[in-house]
Amino acid sequence: MGSTAAASVLPVSAGSGENLILILDYGSQYTHLITRRVRQLGVLSLCVSGTAPLASLEGLRPRAVILSGGPHSVHAAGAPAFPEGFLDFAAAAGAHVLGVCYGMQLLVQSLGGAVVPGERQEYGKMDVEVTAASSALYGEAETGKRQTVWMSHGDEVVRLPEGFEVVARSVQGTVAAIEYREKRFYGLQYHPEVTHSAQGMETLCRFLFDVCGIKADWKMQDVLDEEIKTIQSTVGPDEHVICALSGGVDSTVAATLVHKAIGDRLHCVFVDNGLLRYKERERVMTTFESDLHLPVTCVDASEQFLSKLKGVEDPEQKRKIIGREFIAVFDEFAHKLEQKIGKRPEFLVQGTLYPDVIESCPPPGSGRTHSHTIKSHHNVGGLPKDMKLKLIEPLKLLFKDEVRKLGSILNVPDSFLKRHPFPGPGLAVRVLGDVTQGNALEVLRQVDEIFVQAIKDAGLYDKIWQAFAVFLPVQTVGVQGDQRTHSNAVVLRAITSEDGMTADWYYFDHAFLVDVVNKICNNVRGINRVCQDITSKPPATVEWE
Repeated sequence: MGSTAAASVLPVSAGSGENLILILDYGSQYTHLITRRVRQLGVLSLCVSGTAPLASLEGLRPRAVILSGGPHSVHAAGAPAFPEGFLDFAAAAGAHVLGVCYGMQLLVQSLGGAVVPGERQEYGKMDVEVTAASSALYGEAETGKRQTVWMSHGDEVVRLPEGFEVVARSVQGTVAAIEYREKRFYGLQYHPEVTHSAQGMETLCRFLFDVCGIKADWKMQDVLDEEIKTIQSTVGPDEHVICALSGGVDSTVAATLVHKAIGDRLHCVFVDNGLLRYKERERVMTTFESDLHLPVTCVDASEQFLSKLKGVEDPEQKRKIIGREFIAVFDEFAHKLEQKIGKRPEFLVQGTLYPDVIESCPPPGSGRTHSHTIKSHHNVGGLPKDMKLKLIEPLKLLFKDEVRKLGSILNVPDSFLKRHPFPGPGLAVRVLGDVTQGNALEVLRQVDEIFVQAIKDAGLYDKIWQAFAVFLPVQTVGVQGDQRTHSNAVVLRAITSEDGMTADWYYFDHAFLVDVVNKICNNVRGINRVCQDITSKPPATVEWE
């Protein structure tokens, strides 16, 4: 992750408080889970790049630092290492350090121990046995007891630095947990944060509350209070702010929060970019006006967006174009607003979330100064460098479920908070290829509406994280009305997830799918084949582009 971006938006009192957990990311696919697990326990956690310079952590005094796992070997050329001076930084802060998987191996090697390629690599579920008579990580009277954990390592620790003790081993004899209590160093060769580690949360709790003495006192109300203070200190008493409302949960909660902080100096704009869902413009504007009472100006820029997207097939290029056009619309809106109020707005509010930042930043150890992204988000990677407006992103450290909790405190209607996520680039990333070809957008809107409405009618909407249709740029042979057809195919995708970082596909009843397919093929002209995406994330992403 990009550490400087994350640290810069950390509320001051939260970062300098007594109960901050700092997580150094070394590239594990599970790093975000550590962040979430700690937060679920009521403790503020902040995830930053494991190789970020210490200057980016200036002012932070964490009670504990967790070193994440990662795909690297500590012996590989260019393998990520601690920031220079990290151990002194941790000691000065009085922080306990817990290395997980690669993090443990890095800790051992840095302190003079030995890590070598293992003769027997350990991946997947594995039993470990507590070997120490007394252990801070496992508690008393646990000697000889076993638990199933999730291993993922090829290297292994063969010699500990002076002062360390082995407190658990795998059934194959590999070092599984280590401690040096006097120096506040701890290590786990497995991943306690994943559900496959049966007692992992218990171990994590023991580390946080018993070993580190942390209090579970972090609440969404604290986030609200701190963000309001941050916004009020950032935006001068006479300055105005524009908010880009998409109709989604994130931008709506962000707008409501900023409105609470600065009142009528917030000016919201909803842009119809021609890439919205079925009747989205009408539905969203009604919600803004009748339920949320936010002052919103609707700008119809559909022709502007679609003309710039004509002929563009590359998904990253589509995102960049959409990002630039959004900013062009906001700049024009700001110009007109300046003429009206006599002062040009200086800031733009966006509902960027933590997963947006995580997925748009460089993997540690990659050697890149910018991300080899899974995908760029228009509100992270698609903004032009010469943008005139300064960004305010009050949700940048939050996951989706946390945003919903924050919205509930702000009295955003529950029905609105439960809306499924919708990508910033809209249907541009759900029509594969050129979105302006034929009537692809209109066909997709109809298919998507039938699919989502069927989910609502079946009482399944709240059980699913996200459901949508994808338009494929391929034509298939079919038979409709006793005639041979050559029409397009669509894909239905529905997933369950906690935060969008990982996801499983939703298993529909056979009868439900039969009904939906019949409705689509009978009511949407131009579609003769319906497929279902049954791929989890990973290996797939949520969206197709």
